[in-house]
Amino acid sequence: MLEPPTLPDHGFDHAWRAAIRSGVEILRYTAFSTDPAGGNPAGVVLDARGLDDRAMQSAAAEVGFSETAFVLPAEPSQGGELEVRYFSPLAEVPFCGHATIAAAVAHAHRYGVGELRLRTQAGPVDVGTTAAADGTVRATLVSVPPRTAPIAAADLAELLAALRWSADDLDPALPPRAAYAGAWHPVIAAATRQRLAELDYDLPALTELMRRLGWTTVDLVWRESATVFHARNPFPPGGVVEDPATGAAAAALGGYLRELGLVAVPAELTVYQGRELGRPSVIGLGVPAEPGTGLAVSGTAVPLEPSA
Repeated sequence: MLEPPTLPDHGFDHAWRAAIRSGVEILRYTAFSTDPAGGNPAGVVLDARGLDDRAMQSAAAEVGFSETAFVLPAEPSQGGELEVRYFSPLAEVPFCGHATIAAAVAHAHRYGVGELRLRTQAGPVDVGTTAAADGTVRATLVSVPPRTAPIAAADLAELLAALRWSADDLDPALPPRAAYAGAWHPVIAAATRQRLAELDYDLPALTELMRRLGWTTVDLVWRESATVFHARNPFPPGGVVEDPATGAAAAALGGYLRELGLVAVPAELTVYQGRELGRPSVIGLGVPAEPGTGLAVSGTAVPLEPSA
């Protein structure tokens, strides 16, 4: 059984202690599920003013989820945009899909549904929220423009060795390639559902490779049908063995499929993730026909109790 990476002891530095005393609120939501027992949990701070980088990192490590989103309310000069920063327990990441969905739903619960524009380190991200008759709130984000890049043969060989996969395990119809829609993810397609289900990778080797190449997660996928995918996402650079739902990787997958002509566009796809972790998640993925345009990632989110 894979053990999670050892987290550094950030401690509660002075800025974080002061933030706690001043009443900074950390909400806890799970994204891409209507069931608190499913989806991918994220921390959300709707007002992170007064927190410096060290305090945000310490808070994310304390929360312990794969990411925590820190929202900085817009200044009048910013035209209503919200700045959002994302921290895993180990490091800041430029963009996180599930934490964006969680933050948007938390914002809608607090301030009402509507449209938001977020300023992230990856670029501007538009997010809209709607409420169903039963009160369930659904968020849809539009990613930054996607792109892909080849994976060098030596890097692919190292990646497969770290995953303990062979070339025969790969689906030849979905060639390995690095994909980006806010963060970089190598897309590695399994030939069978069983291959995807059996995840037992070399954690130190994969961590070192991903850090060296700037990959956020590895997007392991299996294509069930033309519009249905199953995914698993190792995330050791963030201190997480596996993500139960990865919106940024889903967006990257959509860009990859469109760029390589592997899906008829426009398309509405579904990505299932988290089943093996006991946290089933459902990610909606809209792929527009126009090349280079952002991908629409959608899902529900619900609060976890208690929030603190």
